[in-house]
Amino acid sequence: MPNGRLENWLYKEDHHLNLHQRVTVMLDAAMAVEYLHHGHVTPIVHCNLKPANVLLDEDMVAHVGDFGISKILAISKFMAYSETLGTLGYIAPEYGSDGIVFASGDVYSYGIMLMEVLTKRRPTDEEICNENLDLRKWITQSFSGSMMDVVDANLSPRKNRSLQKVKSALRP
Repeated sequence: MPNGRLENWLYKEDHHLNLHQRVTVMLDAAMAVEYLHHGHVTPIVHCNLKPANVLLDEDMVAHVGDFGISKILAISKFMAYSETLGTLGYIAPEYGSDGIVFASGDVYSYGIMLMEVLTKRRPTDEEICNENLDLRKWITQSFSGSMMDVVDANLSPRKNRSLQKVKSALRP
């Protein structure tokens, strides 16, 4: 894909996404997951949703890729078994060690990815892990009343002119 991986847009110094782009990319990814789970007779569970597996085309439309460990669920079943469960930090807690895969695991991974996209913090961030927290708990603990306490500093109103324009347009 011409614009590479979402992961690069989050963490490389020469790539930047504004809030609108981040939300649009995540909506595209959500529609892809919805299609995998409900778009045809046989549901597919991706099992490895993360920014490295979201690819951006020339128009910055997101596409979910890397189906190497995905599972096709039987028509009458809502789960499958797998020895490979995904990437640390994105794996749903209910997967545990028994290898049962549910479509809800993709939903969990999507939620972690959404938090990562908005905070620009990996779920395996050293600072977070050193505090024995996961990304969700870190956000809860760090949030003190303003979204700016936890979102990526690049989305700050001082750095994001489009957000400033929206705010000024809404003022009477």
